Amino acid sequence: MVSTLAVPGTYPTLRDALEVAPDGAVVTLAPGTYQERIELGGRRLTVRAAGDPGSAIVDATGLDGPALAVGSGEVVVEGLALVSGDYPAVTVAGGRLRLRRCELSAGYGAGVQASDGAVVEAGEVRVIRGQHGFVFSDAGGTVEASEVRGVADDGVIVRLGADPTLRGTTVAECGYRGIYVYQSGRPTIERCDISGTGDAGIVVAHGSAPRIVETWVHQTAGSGIVIGAGCSAVVEQCRVEQTAEPAVHVDPSARATVTLSESGGLPKAGVVAAATAQDAAEVDRLLTELDSMIGLAGVKAEVRALIDEIQVNEWRRSAGLSVGMVSHHLIFTGAPGTGKTTVARIYGQLLKALGVLPNGRFREVSRRDLVGQYIGHTAEKTTSVFEDAMGGVLFIDEAYTLARAGGAAADFGQEAIDTLVKLMEDHRDQVAVIVAGYTREMSDFLDANSGLASRFAKTMEFENYGPDELVMIADRIARHDDYVFAAGLSAALHQHFSLLERDRNFGNAREARKLLEGMRKAQSGRLRAMGRMPSRDDLRTLMLDDLRAVIR
Repeated sequence: MVSTLAVPGTYPTLRDALEVAPDGAVVTLAPGTYQERIELGGRRLTVRAAGDPGSAIVDATGLDGPALAVGSGEVVVEGLALVSGDYPAVTVAGGRLRLRRCELSAGYGAGVQASDGAVVEAGEVRVIRGQHGFVFSDAGGTVEASEVRGVADDGVIVRLGADPTLRGTTVAECGYRGIYVYQSGRPTIERCDISGTGDAGIVVAHGSAPRIVETWVHQTAGSGIVIGAGCSAVVEQCRVEQTAEPAVHVDPSARATVTLSESGGLPKAGVVAAATAQDAAEVDRLLTELDSMIGLAGVKAEVRALIDEIQVNEWRRSAGLSVGMVSHHLIFTGAPGTGKTTVARIYGQLLKALGVLPNGRFREVSRRDLVGQYIGHTAEKTTSVFEDAMGGVLFIDEAYTLARAGGAAADFGQEAIDTLVKLMEDHRDQVAVIVAGYTREMSDFLDANSGLASRFAKTMEFENYGPDELVMIADRIARHDDYVFAAGLSAALHQHFSLLERDRNFGNAREARKLLEGMRKAQSGRLRAMGRMPSRDDLRTLMLDDLRAVIR
């Protein structure tokens, strides 16, 4: 007999039910939002919504991990909306997961991230927000009748020998590529619809061997299908139309069989970038978004000055006047939590809207993404990362760590810097490199190569937030999460932020977010101790006692 555990009902929280559920059990969630995470390792369970698909929301925003994490075992999830903050919505490592009729939303992670031999069977799954839709790394499974729409980066990534089947799935309006297959990926792509991408529709690289059948690729800013050097591919009866030229590009060293239906033609060598035009309405929207950020008056003025210069240069070019070479590379200095990453994203989108760069794709990396482990490996890694960022923004956080040997006998950070210097000069019109870190350390970083400082157009200093601004940030975060402050709480927060030491470990906006998270936990304990069902106002209101409990 199958054991069924209801939440709420039999158990007050999802975590309570999962802890006691025996293998083979079914946990049902009533409609509502659950500020929890599902972590299952070596378990065999089913978790499903008791109501309509999407009526039960597992929201891990602000929590330390994905909304659903599966490590080995066999898990079935049906009808849930899974939401995460700065993590993937779903991670699967070595297990088997069946997702049915689910909606996924992530911050800067993927909708689904599968690795370590995992098998994912996704049906009627929608990824509506995130950095990527599905990421398969040394994993497999099936994605069928699903949708990835509006993600910031690649829609689907298949790498490290992964071999999933994508069938009857829509990938649309992605910031970069629709499907990216690399590092010996071997997917089957059948009857899929790929459109509206910021770059190419399907890209195959690094020894991969996909099979692409009866798939429609259209309205892409880059080529429809790109088969890279050393790859093999079968492209059968695909429609490729309304893309950049050539519609299909096959590298001369690739082994590919290509047959197109209706429109299209024989593949030809060379890649022609899509033409870009200025979008004045989008520029205004992005500048308004920049202005809505709290504080940063100096940074906002600097960005507007750069945008004005770009606009005037375009007018001069149109009038037949000379225009000097302009670098779009920037240095961001300052403490953590001051909005450097957010401003970098907006800057990239502004360059796209102005027609300066073909897409606003944002690629964030750190030392470990650039530095290799042996001679020659670093240049290869750095070049690969740089090429992936072409057409958008390459954001290198804590860039000063590249100039630190860390006591190692052989450190290759200097090789990464030297490689970057050359690439930044050779491709100054094709990418914007933004390096970020503490002010003093960034000065040391610029001294690591004599030509490095000259590659950057400007340095922007992100100052610490003051108490007034931190209160505004806390209030904005709270209201976004459907919380309000009780009378007197704003003044108490102001006093608390005024007393905090602004040393190099001060997290700025992160301090506000961390404090609010603690206050929400304190509120939960307070409400549980009331001895009655809290009202809607009780659930929304954060009190002075919640703050005192955190800072006590």
